Amino acid sequence: MHQTLEYRIGALAQWGKVMETLATSDTWPGYESGLSQDEFDSLRQLIASHMHHNGWFTENNIRKSLFAWSEQLMASSLSKWLSGYEMKQVSTPKKVGIICAGNIPMVGLHDILCVVLSGHQAVVKLSSDDNRLLPALMQILFRLDESLEPQVVFTDGLMKGMDAMIATGSNNTSRYFEQYFGHLPHIIRKSRTSVAILSGTESEAELHSLADDIFSYFGLGCRNVSKLYLPNGFDLNRFFNAVFPWSEIIYHHKYANNYDYNKAVWLLNNEQLLDNGFLLLKQETALAAPTGSIYYEYYEDEGTVRSQIAERAEEIQCVVSQTDIPFGKAQCPMLDDYADGVDTLQFLLGLTRS
Repeated sequence: MHQTLEYRIGALAQWGKVMETLATSDTWPGYESGLSQDEFDSLRQLIASHMHHNGWFTENNIRKSLFAWSEQLMASSLSKWLSGYEMKQVSTPKKVGIICAGNIPMVGLHDILCVVLSGHQAVVKLSSDDNRLLPALMQILFRLDESLEPQVVFTDGLMKGMDAMIATGSNNTSRYFEQYFGHLPHIIRKSRTSVAILSGTESEAELHSLADDIFSYFGLGCRNVSKLYLPNGFDLNRFFNAVFPWSEIIYHHKYANNYDYNKAVWLLNNEQLLDNGFLLLKQETALAAPTGSIYYEYYEDEGTVRSQIAERAEEIQCVVSQTDIPFGKAQCPMLDDYADGVDTLQFLLGLTRS
């Protein structure tokens, strides 16, 4: 049975409240949470134990992702997002394959939402690094709106019989995606990273917030800042003071292993580094720094930096500055902040007209 868009928005908003509960509560708060005690305990156990499956997915990082989604899955946010589209009931739904990345928790959820709201069926292939939480949460959503269950199918098999594809991966895997799925309507995403442009007039609070853009999710997301553009003469001690609250990140073994490895390789190559004990700074024109490090580059004229960024737009997910995405908000995308700047929902709505 097809539900009205208003009903679906209501179900998603209730789902968002479930996520907020899981993000903020250590004990079952009661049925007003939208969960039974057994459901709550099961999901909390899954969140707490996920690090044994994927060491990058700490409980704090999963909670962070859940809370970020809870802030977006509000009825007002959903309605505002969808108001710009012509949402129509689809008489013949398309099978849309989704190949998800696994770098940060639930990174494929936005694509799934877009497919569901466009009226098509999502055939989802999750990364082995992130194949536990979303299926469990989806069972809660199906209880809130039973008509959604046929619209989301998880698979480990080959993506055959698809009408369209959305695939996210590295620059290397994107070539295979193009080869296999290039004949279908598709969105294929490659590796990207994010940069920050500092003017030198940033407040201490802004620099503290920039640290969140760098270290959240261990810097593994495409929206994490991995490159700093600094004005000539910028006092890097201000930066080091601002990021110090993140110093305990070095006690995470996978992060520390990356930090130690990159430090050893660069020192063996006689590279010039700045090191505060948990983050390596390397002066470099490249954009994507390895985990545990960040690249930086000095500039004289910000206009030149802007031109360079425009020329490399296909490598950059977002720009953080006093005039672009605010410091601290890189990992807080709105529903209409589409990956790679490609309007996923408009693409899917267009399938019914193709």
